[in-house]
Amino acid sequence: MSIGFSLNSPVTSTPNKRSPEPRKIICMSREDFTQKMTEIVGWGTKEEYGELFDKVDVAQDGFINWDKLTSFILLELNKQDERAKATVVPQWKDLEFLPVKHKDNIQKVIFLKSSSHYLTISKEGLLAIWGENLKLQETFPITSDATKLKHLWVTSLVSLENVNKIAVAFTSKEICFYDLLSKEEFACQYKLQGLKGTPICMDYWYDPLDANESILSFGDITGKVQAIAFTAALISLFERPASACEDGEATMTINWAELLSGCHKCCHILEHKLHQGDWVRQVTYNASLDAIISSTTSNTKSVVLAWREKSKKHLHMTSFNIAQGIHAFDYHSRLNLIATAGINNKVCLWNPYVVSKPVGVLWGHSASVIAVQFFVERKQLFSFSQDKVLRLWDIQHQLSIQRIACSFPESQDFRCLFHFDEVHGRLFISFNNRLALLAMKSDASKRVKSHEKAVTCVLYNSILKQVMIGSFTSFGLR
Repeated sequence: MSIGFSLNSPVTSTPNKRSPEPRKIICMSREDFTQKMTEIVGWGTKEEYGELFDKVDVAQDGFINWDKLTSFILLELNKQDERAKATVVPQWKDLEFLPVKHKDNIQKVIFLKSSSHYLTISKEGLLAIWGENLKLQETFPITSDATKLKHLWVTSLVSLENVNKIAVAFTSKEICFYDLLSKEEFACQYKLQGLKGTPICMDYWYDPLDANESILSFGDITGKVQAIAFTAALISLFERPASACEDGEATMTINWAELLSGCHKCCHILEHKLHQGDWVRQVTYNASLDAIISSTTSNTKSVVLAWREKSKKHLHMTSFNIAQGIHAFDYHSRLNLIATAGINNKVCLWNPYVVSKPVGVLWGHSASVIAVQFFVERKQLFSFSQDKVLRLWDIQHQLSIQRIACSFPESQDFRCLFHFDEVHGRLFISFNNRLALLAMKSDASKRVKSHEKAVTCVLYNSILKQVMIGSFTSFGLR
């Protein structure tokens, strides 16, 4: 809408040759506003402009000015843009199976922002490195002192981006930290041993404003959730004892009991046992809540939020009870919602501060939901079920806006891994040792092309306020 008048009009007064009268903000009443709008705009009724006035005059002062009107219009346009994004249904390329070399279940897919590489790791300990173009580059066996054990498995993998390391959890009740910048390929720098239970899920967070502050959280098969809060990560994750070898490439062994006793001043331990013997299936630390979120397949204490107290060294817990338990969860900080993948075929939406009941239930799956992940920018939600059906949900209206039946091999017993790389528009779904890619098509409506060939130079003329763009074949003015 184009508005052809200003509410910031000068006040007429007796002329003063020395100093002109300052401009003052003029306010308009409801009657004046509806009258002028119908006269100047030329369409619309006084009743409609009266409704607009009432919406702008939130404080019910009986008048509005130009700042109030423009602020309201900008907010409405922003809301319309958000609604438009929420209803956009992504278009996908054909499902593609990547040529993997994993022989056992794929346990994790991660993207390294620092090097623009993807890493996948499988149960038998094979680490694969993929380029940003998803071409397999190298594979490495991740080793451990316990590799001679017949049934040693890798259970999880996380990236410690702020310190250029990865951490790998094993069924030998240890977590190994590998240096990505080491002269040797994936040299083990630290080995954390002596855990009481096998860690089967991990998560890592670091403060983007202070990379020394970071948290490695993990859950085990005994129902215990534990976290290591690092306070000097850029200097060292753990303190090297005086008796340790000076060789920077040598592996340093840390015993869990040492961390619990407080021997390492550069970190401290947080832990709770609220899951009471159930396997912890997922764990994550969220900075906006300042809480560790964890889940199990139990119908009691299905999701536990362990909130850090002011001292940052103690936790207090709240929990959700979800019928039949859940397989997974995800949290959207801007919407302040936790989505849970229910064994009872339902996706529930929870306010983390309201544990009595969900704020929304998404119906549509015909089998247990095994994965959920938010499409953060569009405020949508992916869910994937046991019958290999992918759904995309509009969170605002709590409706399914897309359904895709994935063509995976027929099998009753399979392990599925679900990972959405939102930046690149890539959805990875693993089926045991196979890895499928569902890539989003580029949104042509958001792309503006001024040239057929690559742009080679851009110049701005500040006098004419024009931009000159040059390519291999032509020039253009914008």
